[in-house]
Amino acid sequence: MSSISSRVHFVCDLVKACLQFGRDAEHQQTDWVGIHKRICQLLVPIRTPTLFSLQAAGRIEIQLKKAELIEICRSVAQSSLSEGKHQEALPAAQFCLRCSIDVHGPSTIHLVPAYLLLAEANMGLGNLTLVSELLSQAEWAVLKSPECGHTVHHQLHRSLGRLHMATGNLEAALLHFANDVYFASEEYGLDSTVTCGGYFLMANVFAKQGRMPIACSLYSEVARTWHCHLTKLLKTHVQYVHNPDMMLEPSYDKAKQVEVDEMLRTMLDFEQNGSRKDSTQIALLAHCLAMLWFLGKDSLKALGFCSIALQASQLIPNHDLTEPIQRLLQLVQTEAHPGSD
Repeated sequence: MSSISSRVHFVCDLVKACLQFGRDAEHQQTDWVGIHKRICQLLVPIRTPTLFSLQAAGRIEIQLKKAELIEICRSVAQSSLSEGKHQEALPAAQFCLRCSIDVHGPSTIHLVPAYLLLAEANMGLGNLTLVSELLSQAEWAVLKSPECGHTVHHQLHRSLGRLHMATGNLEAALLHFANDVYFASEEYGLDSTVTCGGYFLMANVFAKQGRMPIACSLYSEVARTWHCHLTKLLKTHVQYVHNPDMMLEPSYDKAKQVEVDEMLRTMLDFEQNGSRKDSTQIALLAHCLAMLWFLGKDSLKALGFCSIALQASQLIPNHDLTEPIQRLLQLVQTEAHPGSD
């Protein structure tokens, strides 16, 4: 146990060093303030010993507050990562790991989410040696926990696949992304947007290998899944507009929108810049992006993608999407200029 504990503390120290490397005092302070302002009130009772905190009930309350800290730090880190703000994600991810160790110990499955957050942040910053170390710790924790759920397996394989892709080991990346898809489909289903994230990553690898027919097939599956999902969200939104008393399904937050936008744009660029220029796929993807940004209340982006989608759909006689795109265009214009009729 002592060797495992020392290994975990070594990783924490390494993360701290990377956090400080190349950052002046002002930027380090900004990084810390970004997470500290979210958790300050929870830190006070944890760091201020009292007679109550030393009693059994007090210790339980402190553990609950630490658990709340873990969730806040995880949420802040994930939001920053979704927006591509890797440096800003580091303090929250690091604090998430520290609190997880305090609550669960130095070698448990509960540390894996924090390891994965830190790995993703450092991947974005190019610290691949540290990423490999963090994922090794996560993999070891998963191997020791046969009861570990599908979600953790899928997240771990996705992170390992991204690491191998970054280092150029494309075959290893494909293997991990295939495992990612398997575990995600077991947990969320084959048609889930979570599962198709693994298909998207596999398609990126196939595209790098020049295996374009396979890449196109996977991109098509991802586009179809997102189109179905966004169409349902749009339908719910329209029903809510006409009946405000109904329950509205939660839409995406800004960070999630940026993440989905990047994925859909990647596929749209692939189609627009490819030799075959599939108008059906261009219309489908542009329609997805128009719905995404309409739901995100960005009329300008929604109008732009509606225009691209409509132009592409009109190149195909009797295309099924032409009418839905025209309806969306009318919705966007109506909500952008209410009362203009």
